[in-house]
Amino acid sequence: MACLNVCNKGAGDEKVKKGQEVCTLDGTVDWHGRPAVRERTGTWVAGILILVNQGLATLAFFGVGVNLVLFLTRVMGQDNASAANDVSKWTGTVYLFSLVGAFLSDAYLGRYRTCALFQAIFVLGLVLLSLSTYMFLLKPRGCGSEQSPCGSHSGFQLALFYLSIYLVALGNGGYQPSIATFGADQFDEEDPKEGYSKIAFFSYFYLALNLGSLFSNTILGYFENDGIWALGFWASAGSATLALVLFLCGTPRYRHFKPRGNPLSRCLQVLVAATRKWKVEMTPRGDDLFEIEEKECPEIGDRKILHTQGFKFLDRAAVITSEDLHPKNTETNNPWHLCPVTQVEEVKCILRLLPIWLCTILYSVVFTQMASLFVEQGAAMKTSISGFHIPPASMSSFDILSVAAFIFIYRRVLDPLFAMWKKNARGLTELQRMGIGLVIAILAMVAAGVVECFRLKYATADCTSCEGSSSLSIFWQIPQYVLIGASEVFMYVGQLEFFNAQAPDGLKSFGSALCMTSISLGNYVSSLLVTVVMKISTRDDMPGWIPGNLNKGHLNLFFFLLAALTTADLLVYIVCARWYKYIKFQGKWGDDNAKKHAELRV
Repeated sequence: MACLNVCNKGAGDEKVKKGQEVCTLDGTVDWHGRPAVRERTGTWVAGILILVNQGLATLAFFGVGVNLVLFLTRVMGQDNASAANDVSKWTGTVYLFSLVGAFLSDAYLGRYRTCALFQAIFVLGLVLLSLSTYMFLLKPRGCGSEQSPCGSHSGFQLALFYLSIYLVALGNGGYQPSIATFGADQFDEEDPKEGYSKIAFFSYFYLALNLGSLFSNTILGYFENDGIWALGFWASAGSATLALVLFLCGTPRYRHFKPRGNPLSRCLQVLVAATRKWKVEMTPRGDDLFEIEEKECPEIGDRKILHTQGFKFLDRAAVITSEDLHPKNTETNNPWHLCPVTQVEEVKCILRLLPIWLCTILYSVVFTQMASLFVEQGAAMKTSISGFHIPPASMSSFDILSVAAFIFIYRRVLDPLFAMWKKNARGLTELQRMGIGLVIAILAMVAAGVVECFRLKYATADCTSCEGSSSLSIFWQIPQYVLIGASEVFMYVGQLEFFNAQAPDGLKSFGSALCMTSISLGNYVSSLLVTVVMKISTRDDMPGWIPGNLNKGHLNLFFFLLAALTTADLLVYIVCARWYKYIKFQGKWGDDNAKKHAELRV
């Protein structure tokens, strides 16, 4: 293969000679480890395959997750609070496994192998769940609906069930951060046209994720709500298998970044080197700090990061001392004694991201209510319209439709308007969009609390002898689902773009994993919050805010509590966002090109 060398400064402006092919400028390689040819790898051909894969895998995942709270109550015999806690813990574990996948991806396996490995585990978990449900859990036959709960289960059956769902958690969680970043890798951000496509990919990725769950939230949710659990789980297993096959079919087309090795050791090297030189005097501006000389053609496409003034203590790791100038150390410096500026700035980047990341956790507490308390609230409302029963979990379809609508509204209407108002091409920054997402999440919790107030009113007035039902229609939940969907577009899409853009080149999967782990910790915090609220609110004459029969509880107060906590979180977030400094890369192909591509990042 004759591939035009475009590594040198200004070479991007050279005319392509006859018979030569242009390689990507970001250092990606093809399946054989050769420089990736722009015309024959990546772009939307590979991107669409990954989007379809994400849609099918999400359909499979939500085929289990969206009705898991009802499965635990009707099949496994748990009460509402225990089921909500178990769902929160399971969902939290799903996203906690994203750290495992991100680490393996960035350090050793690369994103492609990580995606393939964990998707195979995902399929295995779904097949095992389908088999265990059909053979052991649905006893007696025909149980699992609201009218026919199942009996008790043996220890072996319980162990098999939890093994299968946590294999599903490992498989889905492990590949999620890698697939998002791997999809973005298919677009060369050093090329203006592909740079815009890379920005748009994250919106389409989140849209594919939501559209994939639409089928599981409606058709599968309907069957599962009627107790046809085995069919729903087998459909999920089939969808996951098809997703894996399609992903593998795109192998020759994908672009790859080579893994850079253990990121933990690189961070520890900076901390150790800085600690060893804590007495070393430094110049005020840090002009004499050590940096590796620019290679003519980087092998892995990582860019240098410009020095910043924050976290001055870490800069000592890049100070050149007399010991570093010793003849024994001139050829190869010891990274535990001397680190280049870019390596130091990697650690600074992570430290700057952490406060923003922490502020997103409480938003995930709000988001996780859709899979637990929103479903339980809907199950306690009027779910029959003209004799047709509406599965409570299917109400999340309005969230999905809201996400699809607001992605279009933001990209086509709001973003151009904000760009005109601010008189620049950036529109809203990622941090501004995430703040708007928090505001909308507060409104969603207020709406859910108001609906619960009316539900309790009608349950008391019209349904005093009912067990967990109300004459208020389930469609009153639509505003809270729509508001959650709108907040996702601003918060989660903004998060994906923000963490991917602000993470150093060797930690891109880790950047996506930060988004996933905020959801993880949000689920754990939600579980802890429910437990604390139930302990405090339970009295001899009061069953607590979230009892088995919601008509005797105060779920509205729990929603209002979340609104108040999110408001406090918003105030802290504003302070952190104003303090944050965006990462500044030094372009591999010259400062002018670097500035041009920095403007592409919205």
